[in-house]
Amino acid sequence: MRNFTIYLVVLLCLFASRMLAQESFETRAKKIAEKIEKITKEEKETLKLEVEEVNVQLEKGVITKEQADLKKQRLAQARATIIENKVTVAQEELKDLVQQKVDGKINNQSSDVQKWEGAIIVIGENNDSISKNKTEINITSMKVYQGQKEKNDRQSKRTTSQVVFAAGLNNVVTNGTTDKSDFRYWGSHFYEWGLTYNTRIIKSDNLLHLKYGFSVMYNNLRPTGNRSFVVNNNQTNLEINPIHQDESRFKNVYLVAPVHLEFDFSGKKIKENKPFFKTHQSVRFGIGGYAGINLKSKQIIKYDDNDLKATEKTKGDFNTSNFIYGLSSYIGYEVTSLYVKYDLNPLFKDNAVKQNNVSLGVRFDFN
Repeated sequence: MRNFTIYLVVLLCLFASRMLAQESFETRAKKIAEKIEKITKEEKETLKLEVEEVNVQLEKGVITKEQADLKKQRLAQARATIIENKVTVAQEELKDLVQQKVDGKINNQSSDVQKWEGAIIVIGENNDSISKNKTEINITSMKVYQGQKEKNDRQSKRTTSQVVFAAGLNNVVTNGTTDKSDFRYWGSHFYEWGLTYNTRIIKSDNLLHLKYGFSVMYNNLRPTGNRSFVVNNNQTNLEINPIHQDESRFKNVYLVAPVHLEFDFSGKKIKENKPFFKTHQSVRFGIGGYAGINLKSKQIIKYDDNDLKATEKTKGDFNTSNFIYGLSSYIGYEVTSLYVKYDLNPLFKDNAVKQNNVSLGVRFDFN
């Protein structure tokens, strides 16, 4: 589906490019007028050279004054005929153009629009400049920029938006440590995607920013030792499964609202005697937290059943905390950061042993 969407966007851009490539009535009429002017100018220059040659012959006595005057007259008439014939052709082009305009076969787009140079499709970050008549379609950040000026203006506003994606390792802290965890270190992962807004706190300074928005978090835990979760009243415990498991995974999905104080060292630039602010151009550091709700808890167990592959999916609350809140921080360069988050609420609200989810990974803020 994603490949189809990108393909469709490309087709639309190519179609738009062909449509915009058609010259407007004003542009084509101007070209014909310039052609007529060029014809007249060139023929007059040629006549001037021919007359000078006749004057040279007259000065050398090769021809008489009467012969020179007659020759000049004939040359002028010949050039006038050439000009008339060429201009007639151009006038026919203009007549045909007017008829096309009357018939509605010519668009009414301005000459500035006709200079559109097509579009480029970007996945990720693009720090290269685009010309003023080129369109950039950024799939990752879901933005469309019409030329570099618009891109600069939008990215230097006091409040901008970014699409966020993060992924990495996930586990739990038990009694203040992750040592001897009940979950696989490399097999347990987290994913996060969302939309954030970035507001420059001080209007004339680019260092401090307030970053806020919403995200969907996926926290996956894979138990060790052929174990899976079993609910016993208000307790949710890991127990050995009598059936050999090919995989056991416990997934929680959260909708959260993260808030961070971000320090951005991109600085400012001066363009046309005005300060120009742009984020995500240098080292960035953010610290803050998040709060939200649990959307879904699910356990997935895969095993062999009489030589058949079986998958067992169990949905429920599993005594997990309905609300999630925690601390998070990131540090990095441009769009890429090292990202850590820690849930202050326990994974299971009533378990005797409190376990808190912790994640470490890579975060991308696509501007």
